[in-house]
Order: sequence, then C-alpha cells, then structure tokens
Amino acid sequence: MFAAGQARHDQSMAVSRQLGIQAEVIARRQGAQLDIDVDLMRNRVRNGRWQRLQRGVYAAFSGEPTREAVLWAALLRVGPDATLSHQTAAERHGLIDEPSSVVTITVPASRHPAQVKIQGIVIHRSDAILRTRHPAMLPPCTRIEDTVLDLIEGTSTFDDAYAWICRAIGRRRTTADRIRHAMDARKKMRWRSEIALALGGADEGILSVLEYRYVRRVERPHGLPSARRQARIEQRTGSRYLDNLYEEHRLCVELDGTAAHPADEQWRDKRRDTGNAVRGILTLRFGITDLGDRRCETADAVAAVLRSRGWPGAPHRCSRTACAVTP
Repeated sequence: MFAAGQARHDQSMAVSRQLGIQAEVIARRQGAQLDIDVDLMRNRVRNGRWQRLQRGVYAAFSGEPTREAVLWAALLRVGPDATLSHQTAAERHGLIDEPSSVVTITVPASRHPAQVKIQGIVIHRSDAILRTRHPAMLPPCTRIEDTVLDLIEGTSTFDDAYAWICRAIGRRRTTADRIRHAMDARKKMRWRSEIALALGGADEGILSVLEYRYVRRVERPHGLPSARRQARIEQRTGSRYLDNLYEEHRLCVELDGTAAHPADEQWRDKRRDTGNAVRGILTLRFGITDLGDRRCETADAVAAVLRSRGWPGAPHRCSRTACAVTP
C-alpha cells in the first residue's frame, strides 16, 4: 500500500512539473506517458475543470487562456521539435509589440506535421531548426538572430529587411556581429551582400532605413565627407543624439520619416534645431523622398552648405545619368 501511495505521489509530482513548465497545458500523448488515463482527462474537460485548446491538447484550468498557454497548445498540437519562429518568435523577443493573429512554427524538414491546415497556425519546415532553436527559452523559440534572418527571408524589399535589423539592434536585443555570425552559418540567404554591408553600417550607428539611405545614396556616391552618426550632444537637460554631424563644419543633417517623426513631435524637433543653432550648428532636415529620386539634389544642397562652412573638397556626380550635383 505504501508503494502504491508513493507511486501516485510521484505521478502527481511529474504531472505538476510538466504542467508548470508548459503554462498548465498538456498534450494527450504526454498524459499517456505520465500514466494519466485518457478518459480521466476527457472527463475533466466535460465537467469544466479543464478545457480543450487544440485537438489532443488540454489546459488544466478553466477561464481565458494566457498567451503563453495558447503558444504551448499550438506547439504541442504540431508535435515534437516544434519551435516558435518568424513573427511569433519576434513577439517573444520583443521585436513586435502586438501578437499576430496566427502562431508561426517551424519543424525539422524531415517531419511532416498535420497534413490538413490547423486553424491559426502557420507551419514552416527547415533543416536548420534544431541549430537555430534557442537552447533555453520556453516555449521553444528560435534565437533572435535567426528570427531576424527568417523575417528577412519573407520581406519583399531590402528596406523592409533592413528595418528588422534596425529594430533588433536599436532595441538592444542583439548586435550586428551576432546577426552576421548567424548569417554565416546559412548556406542560402536572401540579400546576403546587402545585409553584410548593412550590418557594417549598423556598427557605425546607422540604425534606421533613412540613415542607411543617406549614407549609401547621398553621402558616399557623391564624395561628401563622412559624418559622425548618432553624435552625442550634452546639454543641461541631458544627452541627445544627432543623426549625422559634420563636426568640423558645424553642420547637422537630420532625417525625418512619418513613422519616426509624427506631427505631434515636430515641435520637439524645432526645439532641437534651436538648441543646435545656439551652439552654432546649422541643421538640415530631409525626408524619405529627399533620399530617393531627389537624392542627388540633396547631396548638392549638403555639399553647398559644407563648402560655405569651410569644407575644402568638392562633390562629384554619382552614376546616375541625370545627377544634379554641381562639382
């Protein structure tokens, strides 16, 4: 009798541990492994003590499931080695602020999970998922660097791809070196050379698509001197940072985009420009269109101001036939 009681206690402890790890969610197959009678689990669902979250997956509680419980249920429904990836992994790493309506999961390429579509779940297959899976995160999730690279693979433009890099580094979730190392481990990678170049830019502090465009489309192709990126300026109210500072010539180039500088922040920008002027720093502001088709005109304007402030050099025309720069 003592042995039977001890066995029941051990079983109860094992079940509690499993539920504790998985946000109080358990798969029917796991219950069978822990010697929980299938009919017992079904009865608990029928009497309202438990609830069914996915086919063959139960929550050992009633009431609204947490986000973590929903994610565990999706993983358990898909099966062994299932790993949160792409947008759902980005959510877990703090790269996006709102959970998506679907849960994105990657499984090993050798696996063929549910042949029918599972509502609310998108499944990818990859030979590398066991390598790209984070060694400690629960629920299982891809590493942040590989999450960024997976998201890049799904973008339609390089600007969107670079935006993911900017977000990951700008939010201090990873570094350019770590993303570069993760990319080196991949045999195939979309925009590999562009990303390598962009990661070099991120090391210099170019943490927005606009800044990247300014350097690659305006400054370098037209032979302008290199500005200091995210230059720190001390003031009585604390530190602030200038996008591009040509320190020797007391010129600041700030880059504005609708997402980064909504209308209610424009007064803050004007106060910053006034503060720069007090220090003898002239501020030029350019928007996204100034870095696209009008990039040569932008370079010409910056060059003109730099020359008026003592720059001894001269700009040159870029490879565009209609380049508007005056050498």
